[in-house]
Amino acid sequence: MRKQLLKSFFEKISEGDFEVKYWDGEEVRYGTGIPRVKLVFHKPLPLSFNLEDPVLSFGEAYMDEIIDFEGSLEEIIRIAELNKHNFTSNGLKGKAFSAIKTLGGAAARLKQKQNIRHHYDLGNDFFSLWLDETMSYSCAYFKTPQDSLHQAQIQKIDHILKKMQLQPGERLLDIGSGWGWLIIRAAQQYGVRALGITISEEQFRATKERISQLGLSDRVEVKLLDYLDLDEKEYQFDKIVSVGMFEHVGKENLPVYMEKVNKLLVPGGLSLLHTISGVNENPVNSWIDTYIFPGGYIPSLRETVWLLPEYDFHTLHIESLRMHYAMTLDRWYENFCNHIADVEEKFGRRFVRMWSLYLRSCAASFRTSGLDVYQMLFSKGLNNSLPLTLEQVYA
Repeated sequence: MRKQLLKSFFEKISEGDFEVKYWDGEEVRYGTGIPRVKLVFHKPLPLSFNLEDPVLSFGEAYMDEIIDFEGSLEEIIRIAELNKHNFTSNGLKGKAFSAIKTLGGAAARLKQKQNIRHHYDLGNDFFSLWLDETMSYSCAYFKTPQDSLHQAQIQKIDHILKKMQLQPGERLLDIGSGWGWLIIRAAQQYGVRALGITISEEQFRATKERISQLGLSDRVEVKLLDYLDLDEKEYQFDKIVSVGMFEHVGKENLPVYMEKVNKLLVPGGLSLLHTISGVNENPVNSWIDTYIFPGGYIPSLRETVWLLPEYDFHTLHIESLRMHYAMTLDRWYENFCNHIADVEEKFGRRFVRMWSLYLRSCAASFRTSGLDVYQMLFSKGLNNSLPLTLEQVYA
């Protein structure tokens, strides 16, 4: 019965060529051309396997070593994208969104904090195994394919800081400051006073320690704080940056984020938003929501740009870093593979397969699905004092 259900599922896939090897040894080709990828079932499916939510179910089956694949994961992602109209994947995701929408302000913030900790508080020891020395957990910026990951992450930070057009003595806020390299580098190179905020205790402790070691406590500060709790009566900033945080606020809070930036940014001030963007306004797939980034939402580019005029934000520059993120994920996965034994010892084999699938599938998605990452630079109100070009950014 389970096998027949699978066959019926695969027969609905009208675009793409692939092969399936079932647990009893039977091999079936689907499509009209030469298969470019092969799914291998090692054992019968459990009764809990639910084809109403195939993304979650196949992801869990991979984690549990029920299924593997031979060939390119990019091809699997490509076939899934071509045929997504054939399948319904509401499942847990629809329920998750309904639950989040009913939460009040305080409860929603608590839930968001729990979601962030689910991912980022796996521990600095874990992330340091496969991130670079800056502990940057966001898209790097490669000037050549030969750039090292560390070099590309420093280039990303510098790329952002150049766009921010920082001046000595200005006040800079980094919302979701990670492990603090951007605020530290901004103070060192541009003489600004920088504040970073994070709700990850692991990131907070590491950043605070590094600020102290570098003797920058008079110019750089980090707070363990939800960005919504930053008092605009006490704090005003000339420049505000946020890298890889917008995806975590949730669909309902996209305008809330913009409103808070508006309150914290001085008239004429600049803000840069670095965020993953989808092609359309769809929920995050249920496997990612369940196991990797609970409560997250990837906004579309048009969804984000649509919000800007509501707060008198004026777009100055938008840049796509799509292939940069695919390359970043490739480097992370390579580093992760070099430390699989350490990760497995601490978290177990299922966790290793989960994170391997996450890193590889994200890289494949950036190459094949239209998933993108953008840097959006905008001003609060009109600013007529800016340079006429961004020549200094790309020089």
